[in-house]
Amino acid sequence: MVASTRPETIKTKSADELSRYQRRRRQVLAVLVVFMLMALLFVRSAYAPSDGMHEHIEAFGIGAMVFAILGRTWCTLYIGGRKSSEIVRGGPYSVTRNPLYVFSAIGAGGIGAMSGSLTVAFLLAFLCYIAFHAVILVEEAYLEQNFGAPYKSYMQDVPRFFPNPWLFRESDMLSVRPQTLYRTFTDGLFFLAAYPFFEVIENLQESGFLPVLLHLY
Repeated sequence: MVASTRPETIKTKSADELSRYQRRRRQVLAVLVVFMLMALLFVRSAYAPSDGMHEHIEAFGIGAMVFAILGRTWCTLYIGGRKSSEIVRGGPYSVTRNPLYVFSAIGAGGIGAMSGSLTVAFLLAFLCYIAFHAVILVEEAYLEQNFGAPYKSYMQDVPRFFPNPWLFRESDMLSVRPQTLYRTFTDGLFFLAAYPFFEVIENLQESGFLPVLLHLY
């Protein structure tokens, strides 16, 4: 079973408040992503499409998105919707307390890389990190309130965001929730939608239909 510590009681009101906050976070993040994608309609890589560097950056982006999808699915094998009721410390949760957010930020960077610009890739990943950081602080306050000393110990042992691979430890057994696993995997496929999106944008820019206001490396 996944290493965990259960509290005697869970404060329902706090859990509901956390759930509402997480929904608002997803909504704000969705608006942010849409805004960034709209802005990218008028931004183009400083590397020519025929340039090898441009192709390498796009290939890196595809790899980052696939890595993010697999990573998020891996996390769901352990967390399975139990984040608010258990302290999970096995697998990806042994090297960082927020691996789902880590892989999501990597996926965002992959989306940005599909523009052929490393600057855009870094910017999208950084914006996601900032958005996730605010959410993490709220979640930590909730988890510390409900789990007390066991969660404080977890906070001391495992980094908040940036993984420490030397801390990795595996669980003997996993309790998997198939529906949650499938939902996480299919949601992650959204990352791959960036590939046709940027291909269309690139063609529209080359044809002159969309004006290019900024070139970024």
